[in-house]
Amino acid sequence: MNLEMTITKSLFLSICTLFGLLSTAFAANEADWPKKPIVAILSFPAGGSTDTFARAVAAPLGEALGQSVIVENKPGAGGMIGLQAAAKAAPDGYTIHISALTNQSIALALFKNPPADLQKDFVPVALIGTIPHLIVVNPSVPAKNLPELIAFIKSKKGDFNYASQGNGSLSHLEATLFMQRIGATGTHIPYKGSSFALPDLIAGNTLMMFDSVTASLPHIQSGKLRPIAIAAAERSPLMPNVPTLGQDGMKQFDVENFYAIYVPKGTSPAIVSKLEHEIRKILTNPDFKARMANQGIHPQFANSEKLSEITASEASKWEKIVKSANVKVD
Repeated sequence: MNLEMTITKSLFLSICTLFGLLSTAFAANEADWPKKPIVAILSFPAGGSTDTFARAVAAPLGEALGQSVIVENKPGAGGMIGLQAAAKAAPDGYTIHISALTNQSIALALFKNPPADLQKDFVPVALIGTIPHLIVVNPSVPAKNLPELIAFIKSKKGDFNYASQGNGSLSHLEATLFMQRIGATGTHIPYKGSSFALPDLIAGNTLMMFDSVTASLPHIQSGKLRPIAIAAAERSPLMPNVPTLGQDGMKQFDVENFYAIYVPKGTSPAIVSKLEHEIRKILTNPDFKARMANQGIHPQFANSEKLSEITASEASKWEKIVKSANVKVD
């Protein structure tokens, strides 16, 4: 064996040894994960349904992992501010994104140059559930049901303010489609989430909103808001006397409002698998499910592979709806 071959063989063996050491070290780091608190980025403010659900999942997830899961609210731009922040985070397992999936699918279709994309910039971890929306109105509105609300809105001849959780949100699109369906006009007032919109709705500065059952429920129970109809396929067990939009005459207006967890693209499959495993245990816990049901939240687990399919399906679905309805961001 000549000197050149000896040097080449030695170099090759050194490189293999180095890669082996790096792989071993990386595997050890994954096995030790997490060594510090994990940040869960949300695209909506504290006090809304996304925040309520996120914190309910974050606490037991932190206990299971042995490290705190710290919820960080980054609202605005139809959820794009939080989405971008999560996408830019290091893919080391210390940042997760708890996503209002349906909202962000809509925002992706509405914004011309979105700064981040759930399909391109993230790895799906698990679907965690759904939260139905409903129409709520200020008690000064005389309507008690959907036909009466439609008649009232039309009588206002455009002098009608309605709120939403923000430009590009599900709440925004629902209201826009609703106004189109009934052939009426009004002024859309966008907010940075339910916790900002609801005080103005209660004060009478706006008169109607599509909001989550979770966020609106306490105000309905106190008499500060009146429910009109559920924008879902089934009635809410918490409000059995409130019909769905379909039951009250507006067919094909039910929305599956998905929530899910993602991590930045490049995150280790071992970390994704561990998160998925612990999230499954949380969501299938009977006590957790019962506690969430009392707040209008429907825990529902689907694994990473299934969530990938749902994410693609939601993006395609809402792109077609936004295009056909010619919805624009204000």
